[in-house]
Amino acid sequence: MKRLKKLVAVMVMCIMTAVALAGCGGQGETAQTNGGNPDAGGSGESSSLLEKIRDKGYITIASSNDAPLCYQDIDTGELAGIDIMIFKEICKRLEIPEIRMEVIDFSNMLVELNNRRVDMVVDAMYIKDERLEEALFTDVWYKEGEAVVTKRGSEFTTKESLKEAVMGAQPGTAFYETAEQWLAEGKIKELVGYENQATLMTAVSTGKVDAAVTDGIVLAFTLASDSSLDLQMMAPYEAEAVGRIGAAVRFEDKEFLDEVNAVLNEMKEDGTLLQILEDFGLNEDYFVGVEDGKTVNKQ
Repeated sequence: MKRLKKLVAVMVMCIMTAVALAGCGGQGETAQTNGGNPDAGGSGESSSLLEKIRDKGYITIASSNDAPLCYQDIDTGELAGIDIMIFKEICKRLEIPEIRMEVIDFSNMLVELNNRRVDMVVDAMYIKDERLEEALFTDVWYKEGEAVVTKRGSEFTTKESLKEAVMGAQPGTAFYETAEQWLAEGKIKELVGYENQATLMTAVSTGKVDAAVTDGIVLAFTLASDSSLDLQMMAPYEAEAVGRIGAAVRFEDKEFLDEVNAVLNEMKEDGTLLQILEDFGLNEDYFVGVEDGKTVNKQ
């Protein structure tokens, strides 16, 4: 509960900040970055990536900095979130001393991974066929799906009613692809992209869009964080973009992938991973076991 209370405070502050800045930004705003990291990555030649990471004392990951998944706590400066807590335990077992995060737009994270700006992508990324063409993915960390949010009291109360709605979504996510499909099928009127969750929620709250499709976990957390937000989750609602979450590494870092998977599956077997999910209010419906969670990579 202490962790959830801290997450609540962070998300509320992010939303309030985004509202204050809404008049200054465009609808496709770019997430802040921390600058390039020339030390990220290894050559995969004479020694493994894990050995190189241990030698320099830290691993660099990519995230779009969205609570409650993988983000930096604005009060403490510490990394926090569901994915980070899972990854911290992985790093502990692999004897990696420190995690550093580069904030990168979700749609660019695999590009920057292959540009060697980071060692790994850790940000609730769905394991999808097209992404398997760009990188190797770990076994499944957990599963989840999308949800739709509208203003409280909105006329848009069902999927069928969205035909006249302007929809918001975050580019690069499975949810944006779902919205694109809805647009092509005439199920929504227009689609607008927002580069992070805070600006997406603000767009709905301020009436820039009629509704938004987004991560179900993030949305539930956002609405639970602040009852004063003039937002509501569409219900009943059956998710279409149910996906399996994993982390990504470069193709040449297969040895490191195997090392990560080994401890990840240990965490599944000894109950650690399920406990982390439960600490964030998630139940066994989000858990994926060792055998069911195997990822078949293309390289």
